[in-house]
Amino acid sequence: MKTRNMLHSLPMLCFSITLFTTAATASEDQPPVPSYADALAAYEASSKPGIMSEADRGVMQRSADELAEFLPDPGLKVGERAPDFTLPNAYGKPVSLSAQLAKGPVVLSFYRGAWCPYCNLELKALHGALPHFERLGARLIAVTPQQPDKSLEQVKKDNYPFEILSDLDGTVMRDYRLYFTVPDELNNLYQDRFGLDLAAYNGPGRYELPVPGTFVIDASGIVRAAFADIDYKLRMEPADIIATLQTLADK
Repeated sequence: MKTRNMLHSLPMLCFSITLFTTAATASEDQPPVPSYADALAAYEASSKPGIMSEADRGVMQRSADELAEFLPDPGLKVGERAPDFTLPNAYGKPVSLSAQLAKGPVVLSFYRGAWCPYCNLELKALHGALPHFERLGARLIAVTPQQPDKSLEQVKKDNYPFEILSDLDGTVMRDYRLYFTVPDELNNLYQDRFGLDLAAYNGPGRYELPVPGTFVIDASGIVRAAFADIDYKLRMEPADIIATLQTLADK
């Protein structure tokens, strides 16, 4: 198995087609389609690299290798039926996937938490693309292991109008084949080096995360587009989501 290095960005060549599609999708009456790849490049160009020892890098790499072995091919695949679920939103109210699908297609995105800068880049890109999703009759739902109060902070801070749901026992992450437990040595590194305590977001004793993944689900509950990668920096482009939704709308 080819080892994936989670410490560095992968080459951006894979986004060239997407960027072209992004430029072509914008219209006079719709905002431009955001590019996650562009946001990632800008973020990494402006960020100061953290100082990590060889031992720290070893922890990161071992964790990446373990995850690649545990989830060699994460996420549901195109053509599979999306498992239904009911989860609390940022205000503690239950929201079910089936109820949302009764209104049309759903864009379902799993992210690690408000603490993750790459997740925040993705959420902002999805937010920017929301008018395009809605034009094609789709709704956006985000799922995270963090507690609803943490999601509510995000909703208020970034004015997110879409649902952010909390998977408080990992059931939905498991059903979508994204669930993993953070290894102890990586969790210790998060706390010692970055001051990040996952339990402060997820709840006491909960050190579980999803591999970030996005699924476009048609109104009948079938996955029509899917993207999940153990490299947490890689995310599905909004333009690719829109292309799938347009195909559904044209049927």
